[in-house]
Amino acid sequence: MKAALVGADGALLYEARRATGRERGPDAVVESILGFAAELHAHGRERYGTAAVAAGVAVPGIVDPDRGLAVYAANLGWRDVPLRALLGERLGGLPVALGHDVRTGGLAEGRVGAGKGADRFLFVPLGTGIAGAIGIGGAIEAGAHGYAGEIGHIVVRPGGPACGCGQRGCLETLASAAAVSRAWAAASGDPEADAADCAKAVESGDERAVRVWRDAVDALADGLVTALTLLDPRTLIIGGGLAEAGETLFTPLRAAVEERVTFQKLPAIVPAALGDTAGCLGAGLLAWDLLASSEVSA
Repeated sequence: MKAALVGADGALLYEARRATGRERGPDAVVESILGFAAELHAHGRERYGTAAVAAGVAVPGIVDPDRGLAVYAANLGWRDVPLRALLGERLGGLPVALGHDVRTGGLAEGRVGAGKGADRFLFVPLGTGIAGAIGIGGAIEAGAHGYAGEIGHIVVRPGGPACGCGQRGCLETLASAAAVSRAWAAASGDPEADAADCAKAVESGDERAVRVWRDAVDALADGLVTALTLLDPRTLIIGGGLAEAGETLFTPLRAAVEERVTFQKLPAIVPAALGDTAGCLGAGLLAWDLLASSEVSA
């Protein structure tokens, strides 16, 4: 878990990290979050002489911000956890905003990171899976049911590898960091090899690695062109573990996207700027947005 005290301008004032306690079960994770938030709240009061005025929390899986529920997170064993109410109670009635981890990270990248100043952007982190956040006018579009931006489940190779969502050939089964790790482990014969190892092998000219990397980049470009055809973003922000390969990823990816567009306008394709602090920065921005909306409604 990562947490931060965030100023009204999005400045990172203080950051801390803790283990989730996941090995002790779902209830332990919730208690870890609540305890961590209480520690951070107390630290802010002690260090700055004034307490935080709102809290934001971003979680993986499916969330329902309107009801304050973490609806489902398979890796945490969660179903319908009333996280907003629990956190508000632990923090003495503080207003609490709840968000999806990728969309919250996208909010931070759009406001204070690589998308700053862009009126339309798409944030795509390439990690264990692939998700996306659609940025419009400084806010993130969640969609009618909270599923907007799930680019990882665009089918780019019909009949391809099975995906956890129930389809076959989804983008995340072919171009996520996890997918590249699986492909390179098989191609190299080293079960411990991962995507970072593949990138290094590409840089050294290993033909097996080049094939694995090219297949992933081609699939990613196909998915991204579908997304930019629908959304027409001004900036396309790529983050996550795979983006750490730098130009080993971005040079062929920009070329592959450019080869595929016809009438579409090419967005700027840039690396994410905030790294793994994007989520907690975005959670802080959600909290400030909640306060602003409450003041307007009042």
